[in-house]
Amino acid sequence: MSSHDNLDAFPGSHKSEREDTGDPTNDKTIPSVIFPPPGPRAQAVIRDHRKYVTDTHAKAPYAFVADHGDGSFVWDVDGNCYLDFATGIAVNNLGHNHPAITRIIQEQAGKLLHYSDADFYTKPYADLCKRLAILAGGDHKVFLSNSGTEAVEAAIKFAKFATGRPYGISFIGAFHGRSAGSLSHTASNIVQRTGFSTLMSQYVHHIPYPDTHQGKYLERLDELEGSTFRRLLNPSEVAYILIEPIQGEGGYLVPPKEYIQRLRRICDDHGILLIADEVQTGAGRTGTMFAMEHFGVQPDITTMAKGLGNGTVIGATISRNTVAKKLTPGTHSSTFGGNPVSCRAALQVLDELKNGVMDNAYFQGANLRSRLHGLRQIYPQLIHDIRGMGLMIGVDFAPKGDDPLEYKDLRDRIVRRAFESGLLTLGCGPSSIRMVPPLNINNREVDIGVDIFEKTLGEIEEIH
Repeated sequence: MSSHDNLDAFPGSHKSEREDTGDPTNDKTIPSVIFPPPGPRAQAVIRDHRKYVTDTHAKAPYAFVADHGDGSFVWDVDGNCYLDFATGIAVNNLGHNHPAITRIIQEQAGKLLHYSDADFYTKPYADLCKRLAILAGGDHKVFLSNSGTEAVEAAIKFAKFATGRPYGISFIGAFHGRSAGSLSHTASNIVQRTGFSTLMSQYVHHIPYPDTHQGKYLERLDELEGSTFRRLLNPSEVAYILIEPIQGEGGYLVPPKEYIQRLRRICDDHGILLIADEVQTGAGRTGTMFAMEHFGVQPDITTMAKGLGNGTVIGATISRNTVAKKLTPGTHSSTFGGNPVSCRAALQVLDELKNGVMDNAYFQGANLRSRLHGLRQIYPQLIHDIRGMGLMIGVDFAPKGDDPLEYKDLRDRIVRRAFESGLLTLGCGPSSIRMVPPLNINNREVDIGVDIFEKTLGEIEEIH
């Protein structure tokens, strides 16, 4: 028998070794890489993927084959344990295998898996829409779908229908999804758009996103109100401006408060709808339910997904009543959107978030950023910027003024080495790493993550 044939014998290979004390700081789980990844079982899965899975996914720079998770930790199929600072691309906001959410899913699955709200009615759908409308301010209505892409697609259609205008404005570096409409607004990587010539791109104008790391932001709005509106695009024909409150795939860029507030004023001045894409920032990720709360601005339409379902399939498009009242039956629909299981899970997520989890995200985010700033002092030749809100944090390796693309390989080496040491992270933008751990992470787990990251930087510095 080879050493990998008896994986079930390893402690923690199928569950964490947490002491059942009720105190999360007593979590005894630690990252443990038993078999250098990808291990033998992982290699078998990867072979099947390469043979049978359509090759359109752009994978992370390391080969991780997930098997199961518990809290802030996740195991691969070979029994290796990792601290999860990627959370399935900022989806598992409450960690893995959350007992209350798992219980709700099992309960609803045993009652009713599906009945379409496209033609009929279900209570979970109505309950979730009511909760989200109230959270958004009360004078709103909600459409439920299956993903962030679908939520954005609905927002675009609603804005065009409500205003009767043809054009939209998005931002360079933005990621809004990959369906035809949402992809027309996405501008984070040329490979995502290459070969798709039938998009609605002729109706979308892209402008630069504010980048405080590079020192250019407010003058971009001068350009919008100046040359753009005077020479290229009549604002009376613009239906909406679509923006991520923190730009995700573009590099976790955080705009100044005054930028977002001025953008709101520009929209008001010209009758343009402001759409906030909160697919990644929403559901408590930044320490508040919606990231736009940090800027003191209320959008006309908000999109949510990812963390709202904590792994179940859900998307939401939340529109002010001034927009929603102009929509008519049949203008948009979804067979599976807002299925009862996903709605029940999302309702439980919202219950958990208001029970101290968002406060924890705010304080642990400050804790994590503080620790990372300490590492920046130790490794100033590697780390050049740390930015974010709550537990949505970006670490940038490009010096100010340099071409960030020149530092992509360095960033990817750091991501791979951290993985080999038991920490899962993901890149964002050309030169940054995103850190998006569960919102209920504790002090000990933050310390473990930073310690692994510090060890990684030390190893990279020796060969850099």
